[in-house]
Order: sequence, then C-alpha cells, then structure tokens
Amino acid sequence: MRKEFIIDGRRFSTMGGFYDEVECVFTCGLHWRIGQNLNAFNDVLRGGFGQHAYGEPIHIKWLFYEKSLRDLGSENINAITEIILDTNNSGHDCTLELL
Repeated sequence: MRKEFIIDGRRFSTMGGFYDEVECVFTCGLHWRIGQNLNAFNDVLRGGFGQHAYGEPIHIKWLFYEKSLRDLGSENINAITEIILDTNNSGHDCTLELL
C-alpha cells in the first residue's frame, strides 16, 4: 500500500504558494526550507525529507485540481504533473489522483 499525500488547491493560488504547500505536505523536521522550484519538487518526491522514505512509492491526491489549473496555468500544471508521474524517469514512484 502506498503512503498517501494530499495537495489541496484551496491553499494556494501562485507557484510560490504551491511550493509552500509541497513543503508543508511532504517535509517534516527540516531545519531549512526546500527550494522554490520544480527541481526541488522533484527531489522532494523521491523522499527522505521526513514524511516518506527515500524511494518509497507514494500516492498523491490533488484536491481542487481544476482551481489549481486556473490559478497556475496549463504550462505550470503540465510541468508539475509530468514530474509527479516521472515522465523523465528521474527515480521516484508516484501515482496521481486529480479531484
């Protein structure tokens, strides 16, 4: 069974807010902040930042996805979902459910 994480589109409306949401959802106990960029997001999905182990398969539920699409735009959303689904084989195992 995959560990489940929820990204809530009601909690952000900008890319900066998205990165804050990612940090809140996927990290725990860090004494530093994650980078506010897609490369850092990709790294966080691999694990080892407090919420899931490095390489552990996870499932992401994205609540209010349509709101996020409107707020962030299709170019950003496409880049984010490609990272989540690991279309470039960077080494993490995520599934995605859009709600």
